[in-house]
Amino acid sequence: MSRVDLRLYALVDPDNAGGRELDDLAELVVRGGATLVQLRDKHGATGVMVERARSLKAVLAPFGVPLLINDRVDVALACGAEGVHVGQTDMAVADARRLLGRKALIGLSIKTVEQAQAAPLDLLDYVGIGGVFTTTSKQTAAAPIGIDGFARVAGIIRSRAQDFPVCAIAGITIKNASETIAAGADGVAVISALSLAPDPKAAAAKMRTVVDGAHARRR
Repeated sequence: MSRVDLRLYALVDPDNAGGRELDDLAELVVRGGATLVQLRDKHGATGVMVERARSLKAVLAPFGVPLLINDRVDVALACGAEGVHVGQTDMAVADARRLLGRKALIGLSIKTVEQAQAAPLDLLDYVGIGGVFTTTSKQTAAAPIGIDGFARVAGIIRSRAQDFPVCAIAGITIKNASETIAAGADGVAVISALSLAPDPKAAAAKMRTVVDGAHARRR
């Protein structure tokens, strides 16, 4: 599988865009230091999603930042995105890999020790662990797992594949991002802390500084 730079994984979502166009938002966060962008659109029609994804891919191409699509393998195929991120109830990782090919980036959401033990790491490029903290960008009844839960699940992944890429998901802010890196995350997946900030570029730059600083301390 390919190595993926998870340091600042920006998720752009039309329902959490702070009134901005997704293209503009994506460019701002990438200029601020985002290393990976995901289109997350839970309610858009397929055709609309494909056009949004194509437009985002064109915006990101000059920066060399990959675009992943949340859940929708069909949209990723249609727009030529670099890959997908799937959840536990979405298309099986094996099927997504079969459709997208070996070069595609594929990530999987996991939350429990059991899911970490079962994840098909040989078919994945990274896993997203969480929700770590409480989030307002996604409706969920499940309690956050916290830093200790994150470390426990990440430990299972790393016991199976040393240095396997993992990122922390949900409720990530400037105040808690460094905790997740100290607990073993390679990066953070962020929505609201970037997209709802008054200045998404500045927010991304600050978050990237926090993440890079935490990595330096961990080393």
